[in-house]
Amino acid sequence: MKTFPKGGVHPSENKLSCAGAIEVLPLPDAVTIPLAQHIGAPAVAKVAKGDKVLVGQLIAEAGSFMSANIHAPISGTVTAVDMQPNGQGVRQMMISIQREGDEWAEGIDRTETLVKECALTPEEIIAKIKEAGIVGMGGATFPTHVKLSVPPGKKAEALIINGVECEPYLTSDHRTMLEHGEELVVGVTILMKAIGVKNAFIGIENNKPDAIAHLKKIVKEYDGIEVVPLKVKYPQGGEKQLIAAVIGREVPPPPALPIDVGAVVCNASTTYAVYQAVQKNKPLVERVVTITGKGLATPKNLLTRMGTPVRTLIEAAGGLPEDEVKAINGGPMMGRAMIELASPVTKGCSGITILNGRDAQRREASQCIKCAKCVSACPMGLEPYYLSKMTQKKNWETLEAQMITSCIECGCCQSTCPAYLPLLDWIRLGKQTVMGIIRQRAAAAAPKK
Repeated sequence: MKTFPKGGVHPSENKLSCAGAIEVLPLPDAVTIPLAQHIGAPAVAKVAKGDKVLVGQLIAEAGSFMSANIHAPISGTVTAVDMQPNGQGVRQMMISIQREGDEWAEGIDRTETLVKECALTPEEIIAKIKEAGIVGMGGATFPTHVKLSVPPGKKAEALIINGVECEPYLTSDHRTMLEHGEELVVGVTILMKAIGVKNAFIGIENNKPDAIAHLKKIVKEYDGIEVVPLKVKYPQGGEKQLIAAVIGREVPPPPALPIDVGAVVCNASTTYAVYQAVQKNKPLVERVVTITGKGLATPKNLLTRMGTPVRTLIEAAGGLPEDEVKAINGGPMMGRAMIELASPVTKGCSGITILNGRDAQRREASQCIKCAKCVSACPMGLEPYYLSKMTQKKNWETLEAQMITSCIECGCCQSTCPAYLPLLDWIRLGKQTVMGIIRQRAAAAAPKK
């Protein structure tokens, strides 16, 4: 069974919602849509308070090449364009809309008819994806049109679809592969055409045998597409780990990208969104979100309009448990704790995990005993205990030399630490600081205009 060569862990699986078919969440009465829900420059608002909007209408335009359009997820009246808190309590510019009915913009095909043939050129495909505001929906939120725009001098050789979903609680990609497998595979063919490759691989961990069997049956009708079962090992879904597992190539340290080894990686839900954008003219206004946790009455996979308050999803799954809880945007390994449940679902929100009881409590940290378990677990071959210590000492030069920017923030180190040290917290801080220093240095070295 294929897997990546370095490190990794096998956290307890809690796929509580894997058997639950996707349910459509009732439309919210109001939404708030952040203008920065993707990597790169925030989008620029194209509407103002009092404007009437339709579902799918452009309400914010990409602020640069590395940015993404944003469309109205509901129809109604814009009630504000102002600063509001996100899930971590950080205030961001958002557009608020009060719902009035469910009226869609013209030209969007909402039927379930499968459209296989795509007569568009690669350039036209990428333009439609950009227009629809598609970004990486596994959590990275990298604008998809940027990923598909292969730089001069580079060549794409393989497309890899990430259907791994290695976070121990999340199942939104799993259900999307099962319930929209036909559309997803057509999306694969569209992506292949966009980047000019003849081979595509759909990587799926072996704990999803139903999805593996389903997609293997579908791809028999298509040339050049292979379903690759993978060993269950976290973080198998990391872009670099997936490339190593599927095609045996190692992506060099930053600033190198997957395209430097001929690979382009797209998440399974992103691929389905590409199908909808190109074949149905449907912008990214909704997504499947897993709402899960041992203390929830009914963990679910909910088709949710962007901007819906997270609290609404929790209520749909039975409400918060009565004991101490922690709400995480994402999964417990890489997700971030939330302090504001009125904050909205965004393009990169694949799940909300509710931890309660002992799982919700952070253990008291003790002294590092130099056991090196974090080193063995690191899939990037780093020394997490040392990076954590150097961050605390603010030794930025050493951190840069020790390749802290290669950290993928998977949390393997912190999950294996017997001393319960907050290794990932410190490393995230160190990485963020070092990357800021690198950007400042590059800006200072750039020729003055």
